[in-house]
Amino acid sequence: MAAIPSHTNNQASTAAVPNDGNASGRSFGATEIEMLREVLERGTLVSQAGPVVPQLERAFAKWVGAAHCTAVSSGTAALHTAIAAVDPKPGDEIISSPITDMGAVMPILYQGAIPVFADVDPRTCNVTPASIETQITKRTCAIIVTHLFGNPVDMDAVMAIAKKHNLKVIEDAAQGFGATYKDRLVGTLGDIGCFSLQQGKHITCGEGGLVVTNDDKTARFMKLYHDKAWPFGEENPDHEFLALNYRMTELQGAVALAQMGRLDEFVQHRREMAARLTAAIQDIDGLVCPCDAADSTNVHWRYALRVESPLTNADLDRLSSALREMGARTAPRYTQKLAFEYGFIKNRRMFGDSGYPFVGPQRDGATEPLYDRAAFPGAVEGLQRLLCIAMNERFDAATIDRIAATIREVIKSK
Repeated sequence: MAAIPSHTNNQASTAAVPNDGNASGRSFGATEIEMLREVLERGTLVSQAGPVVPQLERAFAKWVGAAHCTAVSSGTAALHTAIAAVDPKPGDEIISSPITDMGAVMPILYQGAIPVFADVDPRTCNVTPASIETQITKRTCAIIVTHLFGNPVDMDAVMAIAKKHNLKVIEDAAQGFGATYKDRLVGTLGDIGCFSLQQGKHITCGEGGLVVTNDDKTARFMKLYHDKAWPFGEENPDHEFLALNYRMTELQGAVALAQMGRLDEFVQHRREMAARLTAAIQDIDGLVCPCDAADSTNVHWRYALRVESPLTNADLDRLSSALREMGARTAPRYTQKLAFEYGFIKNRRMFGDSGYPFVGPQRDGATEPLYDRAAFPGAVEGLQRLLCIAMNERFDAATIDRIAATIREVIKSK
C-alpha cells in the first residue's frame, strides 16, 4: 500500500496534508487521461450510445456482487432513482437517519413521500434497528439505512424488521465502498444499494452515482427512470412513466472506470492508515477511536473520532483547530444539525406554498412526523462528541504520525 502516496514528495513535518479536493489527495494518472482521450476521439459523449458507461456498470455490478447496476449523474440521483423504484404513493413514509446528507432526504420529498427519522447509536451514529421499528406506521413503505463513514449498519436485524413489516430496504452506501457485513459488501444486503462518485469519495469522477439491485423488475425500472422512462432497444418504445434525466456521461464513466481499477487498493490503504492512527492514540483517556464491529469492516470515509469524558467539548474544538492549523481537514460535530432541522424542512419551502407533501388529503388521518430534537437523544449525543478527520488514499505513515502527534500534544497541554 505504500505505493499509493509515492507520487508525492517525501513529506517533511511541515508538509501539507493531502486534500481530496485537489490533486494532492486524489490519484488520477495516465489511465484516466488515456480513457478520456479515447472517449473524446470517439466523439460520443452520451452514454446512450457510448461503450464506456455500460462497461462501468458491468464492472461495478461484478465487483460489488450484484446482478444489475445503473450509473447515474450523482449520488443524490442514485438515491432518487432507488426511492422512485420503491414506488411510494403520495403521503407514504420512508424511514431514514437523522444524521445524513440532504441527498438522502430531498428525493423522498420529491417523490411525494414523508421522511421519518429513526434514532442512532451515539457511538457509531448509525441508525439502530430498535429505533427503526418504533417509527413504522401503516404508511411506511421503505427504510433507508446509511452506512455512515463506511461503517456498516446491523443489517441482519434491519432486514428481519423489513421482512416482518413487508418493507423495502435501500442502502445508502455512498461512503461505504468496500465495507463488508458478514463477508458481503454493503449495498447488496438490502433491496437496492446506492453509491456516490462525488469528489471526496473512495473513488471519484467529480460527480456520479451507481445504483445496484438483484431484482430484475427493479433493475428495469431504475434503468428507465434514469433516462426519462424511455426503454432504448425495446420494441415500440414510449415514455412509460414520469421520470428524469439522470444519465452519466461517457466522460464521467471513463474516469470512474479507470478509478475502479484501483478501488480495492484505495480501500485497503484507508483501512491501514486508520489502523495506524488508532494504534497511535487509542491509549488517550477520553478518545474513542472508530473500529470494526463484529463481522464487519469499516472503510473509513472519514476517521470518526469520539471525544468523551474526561475530555470536554472545549477539548474537541481545540483538537479540531490544532489539526486544521497543521493542515488536516476536520468537521467537528459533522453535520451539526439533524436532518429535520434544515430550513427547507422546518419552513416547508417546497412546491410553492402548498405545504405538500405534508399537507393535503394524502395525509388525512396521519400522525405528524416527529421532528423534535429531544426525541433523538442518540443522534444529539453522537454529533456532540464527534470529530471527523478527512482521509484519502494519499495519506502515508508520515501524515498519520503528524496527526497523531498533534492530537497527543493538544491533550498533553490541557
